[in-house]
Amino acid sequence: MSPFRARPARPQDAEAFTAVIAAVAEEAGYLLTEAPVDQAAFTERVRGMLEPGCPDALWVLEQDERSVGGLGLHPTNAAGVATLGMALLPEARGQGGGGVLLRAALDHAEPAGLHKVELEVFPGNGPAIALYAAHGFQVEGLRRAHYLRRDGTRRDVLLMARLLGG
Repeated sequence: MSPFRARPARPQDAEAFTAVIAAVAEEAGYLLTEAPVDQAAFTERVRGMLEPGCPDALWVLEQDERSVGGLGLHPTNAAGVATLGMALLPEARGQGGGGVLLRAALDHAEPAGLHKVELEVFPGNGPAIALYAAHGFQVEGLRRAHYLRRDGTRRDVLLMARLLGG
């Protein structure tokens, strides 16, 4: 049995959700979000995503009643397509927590009217790429020098996606 549990995020999870993002951003190799994270502003943004009627969907990953990860599905400009973002604390990686979060989001996606879920991942993040591939995501392309970082460098990202349904 997995030591992890994924559940839909609630408004009272906003600070813990933000803390996970801020901690992973400090590692500088996993997220598009860069450190330092303005945690107060980010927490308010997360609370907004948890308001009734907001099209975003968020989940928290818990281990021993502690938040160790989070995932968000966010609508895109294309009808029926959402983009996925996920962050896991180091102690939750490589133990199945990412899969627990992905399954929760994918179980939600098709009944919510989505036909495709996409994501961006840094090409050097082999464990994440393998996790996404194991859950049916395929590489759709490479966005070369797509993101300008605070230090002036530009980062490539792989675009991966999974088609849902038939």
